[in-house]
Amino acid sequence: MGVTKEQVESSLMAKLNPSHLEVIDTSGGCGAKFSIVIVTEQFEGKRLLDRHRLVNGALAEEMKEIHALSITKALTPEQWNQQQESEKSQATA
Repeated sequence: MGVTKEQVESSLMAKLNPSHLEVIDTSGGCGAKFSIVIVTEQFEGKRLLDRHRLVNGALAEEMKEIHALSITKALTPEQWNQQQESEKSQATA
């Protein structure tokens, strides 16, 4: 059947304990393609490539059935807060 959005969310929540997580099934429901925004303290001090490796590692079992994974944002909580503040100030300007 493929991987569900809930399975991806569950694995990421259990293994990376994100403070913010968005998982979007971009495959039209077949579970083959996902887009992810993830914010976790585990990314502190890590390069982007290492952050992506953490996400891929957390989804090792699911990746056997996922054909495409787009990690659109992999941020630390501090980076996420700065980005949110920046977007708010731009919206009110």
